[in-house]
Amino acid sequence: MSRSKNVLRGCCAISFWALLVAPVWANWQDEVPGARIIGTGDFSVFGFDVYNARLWSAAQPLADGQPFALELIYQRKISRDDLVEASVDEIKRLNGASVTPAQLTGWQTQMQQAFVDVQAGTRITGVYLPGQGARFFVGQQLQHEIDDPQFARAFFDIWLNPRTRNPELRQQLLGATGS
Repeated sequence: MSRSKNVLRGCCAISFWALLVAPVWANWQDEVPGARIIGTGDFSVFGFDVYNARLWSAAQPLADGQPFALELIYQRKISRDDLVEASVDEIKRLNGASVTPAQLTGWQTQMQQAFVDVQAGTRITGVYLPGQGARFFVGQQLQHEIDDPQFARAFFDIWLNPRTRNPELRQQLLGATGS
């Protein structure tokens, strides 16, 4: 009987531990229930494919106040530092003086934790959580969470702001037809 109690205690302890760490195992689809692809597009620089982008949401068209996911599937090797630097540059360009140098430095540090060095086939998905911030997944694994709604808006504006560097990709992601 003592051996069965020990086995039962072990199973209970394992079950309790699994409940505590379950969010770590969650994938990005759990963050955007009912998500469907709104639009897709490719981003290239000087004729070189950089990534394929997919915008996912349960709301179609994309609606304010609704979570969404932006999935980037990289087509080439790019360092984490280059990804972070490009993101910071675009956030600065789009936001100007409304973002302080201290915020940019903090966001840069957060993005260093959220991103990884990528190669062809690497998938990074950013999930926008209105009023909360953003979560970044590499493959299906949660990489990093940034609890800052202002960062989340500024980051996803790189693709979704009307002043984006690539308005054609923006239109494709938003599922706009024609052009």
